[in-house]
Amino acid sequence: MTQVDFETVVRTTPAVREFTADPLPDADLHHILDLARFAPSGGNRQPWRVVVVRDPDQRRQVRDLYQLAWREYVAHLGAGLVPFAPGPDRHWHGPAVDLGAARATPAPNDFADHLHTAPALLVLCVDLTALAVLDNGLDRQSIVGGGSIYPFGHNILLSARASGYGGVMTTAICRQEEAVRTLLAVPDPWAVAALLVLGRPVREITRLRRRPVEELAVVDRFDGPPFTVA
Repeated sequence: MTQVDFETVVRTTPAVREFTADPLPDADLHHILDLARFAPSGGNRQPWRVVVVRDPDQRRQVRDLYQLAWREYVAHLGAGLVPFAPGPDRHWHGPAVDLGAARATPAPNDFADHLHTAPALLVLCVDLTALAVLDNGLDRQSIVGGGSIYPFGHNILLSARASGYGGVMTTAICRQEEAVRTLLAVPDPWAVAALLVLGRPVREITRLRRRPVEELAVVDRFDGPPFTVA
């Protein structure tokens, strides 16, 4: 199994949506998850469960559900909107597009249309009762609970990259949560947090474009001077 050094991993882990026909052997996937499980979580409660979807019919149904979410996403983009984003007042005010029309409108996409053929499909589930949601009750959309589940999901991607694979974590599938929960027999109080798709990348990315530190870190105030090295 390929092993990549840490600095290369964090600098070259893109969202991979194109895979070769090579399988992802169970031993390699187990190793990826074995590394990812050391992710941090609130109270170290590790509120995650991964469903490895193997059954061909279930895979096709996951694909179909993802396609519905993708169509909603595309409809927002077509209207010049960030899909399901809150407004300037930090609140979401309901659908900004006709979701029924969006779901009924095909939006061809190679990744979505061939999702069922990907080497590995992982549905990431989270125990909602194990999340310390410390922004509950604030006058804005809640985000803090994700801090106890998405580091684990990202660890899966980093671990996959370090092992010579690649993948993407997409939350679009959450738009069809109840159908996914029924399909995979996910009980209450568990929710669907993401879909991770893994495999051998068609192309290996060796350089990612990201903003420099000086554009994302400031000193003392939000409008403070850039944090930099003298």
